[in-house]
Amino acid sequence: MKKYLVFMLLLTNSVIAFAQQKPAYILYNAEGKKVSYNKMIKQLAKKDIVLFGEFHNNAISHWLELAVAKDLSEKRNLTFGAEMFEADNQQALNDYLAGKLSAKGLDSSARLWSNYKTDYAPIVNFAKEKNAPFIATNIPRRHASLVSKKGFEALDTLPALEKKWIAPLPFDYDAQLPGYVKMIEMMGGHGGPNMPKAQASKDATMAYFILQNFKPGNLFIHYNGSFHSENYDGINWYLKRKQPDLKYATITTVSQKNIKELLAENKGKADYIICVDEDMTNTY
Repeated sequence: MKKYLVFMLLLTNSVIAFAQQKPAYILYNAEGKKVSYNKMIKQLAKKDIVLFGEFHNNAISHWLELAVAKDLSEKRNLTFGAEMFEADNQQALNDYLAGKLSAKGLDSSARLWSNYKTDYAPIVNFAKEKNAPFIATNIPRRHASLVSKKGFEALDTLPALEKKWIAPLPFDYDAQLPGYVKMIEMMGGHGGPNMPKAQASKDATMAYFILQNFKPGNLFIHYNGSFHSENYDGINWYLKRKQPDLKYATITTVSQKNIKELLAENKGKADYIICVDEDMTNTY
């Protein structure tokens, strides 16, 4: 019996050692130092608002989004919000959370992303289970598209009802924020100055609805593409302009060939950085 227990212990240690040699991800802090998941949870639980920046097609991002929500729910009451829901779909989302609308009904009533069932439904259903609010924070796509073509001024022409689904006009805007500058660079001169303005219309609107639905004492977790909050600009910039005294934290996702050391270019992107092996299978 003793030999059997020793064998099992050695086998277990071997399995753990093997897993540690090829982890799917490693967590880092902003300085590029490795940090434990439990320490991250402990620190996040002290915040008011957490911006969780994901790669939309990354399985590790989505798995951790749900895991973090479950673990934080043991410490705090939560409010959820997401880029993936446009503000004018809030009623349909509320009806689903209240049990007045089926999953199929939500699918037909709201403009759900194509990967909703696999990547976001688990979080929405967890919020439903916890009877927690889930806020549709994003500007309707048609309005962001309008900005990309005609600039912020085009939003002034919208009827009052449509303006309910965007942040109050006029938006603050800083074209020199790193994310917007990078967008221009990535476009190679195509798209013009209105492309980052369309991005800003999303950032400003998401920040607005986060703050409109923030409840003192609750922790608000917001899910968005990493581009909307990394380097502490985007949504984060708008939040801090309106409510600088709240306690914020950011998470972002990066991908590297070797995840055992964070590349210099990925340091400082967020308070917590999920470094994922670039060979990780995408969800789409």
